[in-house]
Amino acid sequence: MEKFLEFKDVSFNYFTKKTEFEAIKKLSFTVNEGEFVSIIGPSGCGKTTILSLIAGLLEPTYGQILLGGKKILNQDIGYMFQRDQLFEWRTILSNVTLGLEIKGKTKISDEMERLNNLLNKYGLSDFKQKHPSELSGGMRQRVALIRTLAVRPKLLLLDEPFSALDYQTRLDVCDDVKKIIKQEKQTAILVTHDISEAISLSDKIFVLTKRPAKIKRIIDLDFNDNLSPLARREDKMFSSYFNDIWRYLNEER
Repeated sequence: MEKFLEFKDVSFNYFTKKTEFEAIKKLSFTVNEGEFVSIIGPSGCGKTTILSLIAGLLEPTYGQILLGGKKILNQDIGYMFQRDQLFEWRTILSNVTLGLEIKGKTKISDEMERLNNLLNKYGLSDFKQKHPSELSGGMRQRVALIRTLAVRPKLLLLDEPFSALDYQTRLDVCDDVKKIIKQEKQTAILVTHDISEAISLSDKIFVLTKRPAKIKRIIDLDFNDNLSPLARREDKMFSSYFNDIWRYLNEER
């Protein structure tokens, strides 16, 4: 795989009127093109800060963040939040075209054809004229993901996008989301506090130390490529990975 995202000795300090503290200290890592990477660590260690730095919402205090060897541009990034952020007064079709609308691309036939193909491919074509309130939580997350992919991001950031769902729905949506990301050959970074979720979805997991965040362990997951997230949970290697990550996190308490 080709080196894609690079953190080079990145530090970030938060400033208040009274004090300054380090959230991230000399953090270095790479994400290869096409990888699905999860970031996990103790509560408050800076996981979401890392996503904010990648997305350009924050600027590093020190160090460099590169995408394809260049500074990251806003249009390079797709971001999925904890809530699906769908507009209830818009139809599903007008929700997923929002990014194209903002960029003035809704009249480009190739872009709209691609978007309609995504809706068809992932079982949403019959719901284009429905409103979000008429969809299940899992379907809403599929809509949110397709809306994000519509603008062709180079890198997809997922900030605990399943945390608002009940357990059963989370399992189903994880399968859906991983399938879409894999089929669309998207590079993705997930921030989560859920060890099982990280193992079931990822190619690689970065385990962080407590604040200021550094890399404690990088875990390469060696599952069969054809296993779904749900099937991974039943694989004999799953418990071994879980116990290792649990131990690393407990060492940070």
